[in-house]
Amino acid sequence: MVYRTRPHPKDLTAGVRGGQDIPPTTNRNHSVAPIADKPRGRANDVDIHVGQRIRLRRTIMGLSQEKLAAALGLTFQQVQKYERGANRVGASRLFDLARILEVPVGFFFDGLAPAEPEPPVAPPSDIPTPPAVGMELKRETLELVRAFHCISDPIVRRRVYDLARALADRALANHDMGR
Repeated sequence: MVYRTRPHPKDLTAGVRGGQDIPPTTNRNHSVAPIADKPRGRANDVDIHVGQRIRLRRTIMGLSQEKLAAALGLTFQQVQKYERGANRVGASRLFDLARILEVPVGFFFDGLAPAEPEPPVAPPSDIPTPPAVGMELKRETLELVRAFHCISDPIVRRRVYDLARALADRALANHDMGR
């Protein structure tokens, strides 16, 4: 772990150079604070996941970044940073987002890998395993989900669902057969 020091006020007035790296056992008139081991410039995986979930829900609801930002009292650039995972979303802001986007706070963490990996469990052999899908959702997928939710006729909506399910089952069967 890297430790960065803050000089004692007396050292500043005496002309002693502050901010030097020193071992944690040395505390000569300095307060020692641990610095996180996260490399600078790289977003945290949890922040990226939460941002993707914000974007997913915002898009499904048909909200622009500008409208969401206005509801939060922010600029749209701040919403962009949240969605990219460049800025962390604080607890109170996450609570506000959940209220505005009409989801429980836990929604933003759904699908996140557990902190400690659990032993792998093999899926039952009678359930087909879909091909691996990347974590990042494509705009096309989001638009499809949004369009589906706009279908007000329950019969038509069910038929569209059945069609999509049949096409997916066929694609999975072809994938399992090695085609």
